[in-house]
Amino acid sequence: MATADPKKSPETRIAKALRWVERVGNRLPDPAALFVIALVAVWVASWLLAGHEFTVPAKDGARTLSVQNQLSGPSLASFLASMVSVFTGFAPLGVVLVALLGVGVAEHTGFIRAGLKGLVGVTPRSLLSPMLLLVAIVSHTAADVGYVLVIPLGGVIFHSAGRHPLAGIACAFAGVSGGFGANFIPSAIDPLLQGFTQSAAQILDSSREVNPLCNWLFTSVSSVLVILVGWFLTDRVIEPRLRGTELDGEGSDSVETQALTRKERTGVWAGLAAMVVGLLVLVLAVVPADSPLRAPDGQVSSFEAPLMQSMIPLIFLLFLVPGTVYGCVAGTVRSHRDIVEGMSKSMSTMGYYLTMIFFCAQFTAAFAKSNLGALLAVEGAEFLKALGLPGMVTIGGIILLSCLVNLLVGSASGKWALLAPVFVPVLMQVGLSPELTQAAYRVGDSTTNIVTPLMPYFPLVVAFCQRWVKNTGIGTVTSLMLPYSLTLLVTWSLLLGLCWALGIPLGLQSTYVYP
Repeated sequence: MATADPKKSPETRIAKALRWVERVGNRLPDPAALFVIALVAVWVASWLLAGHEFTVPAKDGARTLSVQNQLSGPSLASFLASMVSVFTGFAPLGVVLVALLGVGVAEHTGFIRAGLKGLVGVTPRSLLSPMLLLVAIVSHTAADVGYVLVIPLGGVIFHSAGRHPLAGIACAFAGVSGGFGANFIPSAIDPLLQGFTQSAAQILDSSREVNPLCNWLFTSVSSVLVILVGWFLTDRVIEPRLRGTELDGEGSDSVETQALTRKERTGVWAGLAAMVVGLLVLVLAVVPADSPLRAPDGQVSSFEAPLMQSMIPLIFLLFLVPGTVYGCVAGTVRSHRDIVEGMSKSMSTMGYYLTMIFFCAQFTAAFAKSNLGALLAVEGAEFLKALGLPGMVTIGGIILLSCLVNLLVGSASGKWALLAPVFVPVLMQVGLSPELTQAAYRVGDSTTNIVTPLMPYFPLVVAFCQRWVKNTGIGTVTSLMLPYSLTLLVTWSLLLGLCWALGIPLGLQSTYVYP
């Protein structure tokens, strides 16, 4: 009697489980409908719990909040009156549209395509995954540009190399969002989180300060982990799964694989030269100690620095100018109308995303006004405190709780602004440092970004996939990203525990215990 190959059985079970996730996920309502359902759920929950009071720690003393009924007359009136402003003021909306205006020009003129063809020509096919993951992680330095630039380019790069584009998108998504808490280059995220952490720590200890780079060594090591895990999963798990998935979208015919022509090659070098000149001008503008691009205290990487707040407009310019230069040299731009056409085409692809983001913005605003998020955080943290578990187990609980909250609240800064005043003081009371709590939050926040359809950029990733495979749905993307999410959650948590056990510093002026 023939026996089953034990090496194939686990892989088969994993493949079956992922196919089940894909089938179930694709039967879920459209993302826009999911946001509507979530909005109604917030309304009903806030009505049922209306008036329920709870205490939240604050720097100036504990403050009492109560669940606000979103079905009351004034709340519904405010909902209708603010519907437009909530939509237009939703942060991810402007980030996506402004960045894509510049990227659209660079794509329409052929600058991105030609540059990718040249990149594919010098990068071994087997090293595309780690290269893409590295670029995705570094993209965190430029705020959310990785979502609108690196992820779609991942599909183009893989397709140019004869690999499945959905594997490239999944790989890039894992690096940009799944590895959001990993980076060896300090960025605006570090001082942003540090500000909330320090304020929360000073609720109990007014003299306690937190260094903006208190997690820098840990996030640097984490970058290596994300690259290795993402590389293995992309090449050994995700891409083999996609071999039978046919390309039927408009993107399947959009990438040429022929060698660059002389005009294209000259145009690429001219475009790159324009980009380098622009970067040099930016550096020279930042160097002076009194540069207007610096924060009032002289820092460059501070979130208050105009430089950090201008990342998306700078990305817009750093693609608009090189894309235009390339087009003029390569002959793809004959007048300003070609530039406008490139911008218009990039905007025309955003119809689906705009629909999703409208309902997402309404849900996010209602959830914040109801105070249900604060209640969830307080109850979860108090539950962990009551258990009286060992430090490492408690940190594991914080990671898991951050994962759960991340399924409801998309903004990293918004979540930490909500959770830090609860997590940090509570864990300081049981002897765990603010720096450790922040590191645990970053692990939990990052690893579930890629599997929650309520994350603001998730519908955008679905739209990117649909350019290659038309019937791509929520379940398809979730099933692709689930191996990354679960593997990173386990390995990253173990890495934090290992660093703690070995006494490896988390970053500058950081500790594991308090006091």
